[in-house]
This record gives sequence, structure tokens and C-alpha cells, in this order.
Amino acid sequence: MKRTVVPKTELKNSRSGPKLLKARGKSLSDQAYEHVRNEILSGELAIGDILPRRPLAARLKMSFLPITEALKRLETEGLVESRPRIGTRVRIPDEQDIRDNGIIREALESQAARLCAQKITAEEKKELLTSAHHIDELQKLCAVEPPDSRFLFSVNTYHMQFHLRITEFARCPGLYQAIERAQVLIFSWLHDLAAHRYVQPDKFHTRLAEALCSGDPEIADAAMRAHVQNGIPQVLERLTKHDGDAVWRVRGIKS
Repeated sequence: MKRTVVPKTELKNSRSGPKLLKARGKSLSDQAYEHVRNEILSGELAIGDILPRRPLAARLKMSFLPITEALKRLETEGLVESRPRIGTRVRIPDEQDIRDNGIIREALESQAARLCAQKITAEEKKELLTSAHHIDELQKLCAVEPPDSRFLFSVNTYHMQFHLRITEFARCPGLYQAIERAQVLIFSWLHDLAAHRYVQPDKFHTRLAEALCSGDPEIADAAMRAHVQNGIPQVLERLTKHDGDAVWRVRGIKS
């Protein structure tokens, strides 16, 4: 089965995949942060995987200081967790984490959907419908093919950009910033990835886009709420089976 080709302009920020591209002007701690974060979001590091600092520092050719700073930042953001005398690992979300994220995301994105339905232009409607179709086709491929981490990272990045674009069309910068700060899209991405949730209902994003383009804020609101709530029971069933107090394991980080 051939992979759907998404316009380069639409995937320009995700083509680099999970590997860190060192850019000028970025500190070592920023580079380490981006590297580990991308490995988590690509699935190269699974929930519960330990992040031993010595092998990580050796692999990235850095001292302990930038690695420590990067892991502290990831812990503040809720992507990793630490235990005294044990170490740091990719955080295992509990049931409350998953439910809370769903509630916050629903509240923020449903409001974005209402505003988008009222303010979106004709040209933006075309863009949204096209992007929604591309996501549906790409996610079909993730369901029928064993997805490699680079391709899945690109699809999930594109999906997140789609939802952020909806918020841009709402023309409320404060709402956009709230969604970014709460990291609800990142956590939903991580929860779906950890639960191996690749299958979506047919035309899942196309139907959402059609509701947003209807011009009716009530229709847009209801569609977004249903969209956000979809799959949460499946994620809960799979992720809450993880034993957060089990022996911490090492995988993915090599000396």
C-alpha cells in the first residue's frame, strides 16, 4: 500500500523526525531536551523507560550538567518523573492524569471550535478540509502498516499542527497560548502512542472539519467534544494496566 503524500509545506516542521537536528544558538541543555522529548514522542522511549544520565551524556557527547537541566525541564512539563536513589524515567500516567487531560483539552478545544466556526474564512475552510483528509489517510496507513517511529512522529506532529491551526482560526491568541501551555495536545499524543491507539473512526478528522466549517458554533462545539472524548476509554483500559511501582526498567538508552 502506498503512503499518502502530504504537501511538503504542511509537513515542513515534522520532516526532521525524532532525531535532533543541532541548530546554531541552542544551548546544550536545549539540544538534550529536544532530543529526549522527541524520542519520547516518537515512541523510541516508552512510558516507564529509565533515562540513565551517564549513558545519555555519553551518547549525546555532553557533560552531566546539560543532561540534568534537560531532564529537570522534562519533569516540570510532566513527561518524565524521578525517584530518589533510583533515577528518572518516562512518566507513567495514572487514570487521573488521563481523565484530567481529557477534561482540560475538551474545555479549551471546544471553545476554539465555537470561535473557529464563527470566524473562519472561505480560504481557511479549504485548508482545514484538505488537512483533515490528509490526516485521515495518514492514520489509515498507521493502522494497516507497522508504523516506524519517524513516520509516526511526522503524522502525530501534523495532527497536532491541525488542531493548533483550528485555534489560530479562532483568532484568540490567549486561547492558543492556553492550549500550548497546558500541553493537552502533547499529552494526548503521548497517551495514544503509549496505548498503541492507531485506529480512528472513518473520516474522523474530515467530519470534524466539516462541522467547524458549518458556521454553526453549536455544531462545531458538539463535534469537537465528541472528537476529544473518542478513545479515552480505550487509552484508560490499556494504560492503567501499567504497574507504576514495578521495577524500573532500562530500554533504549545505550552506553
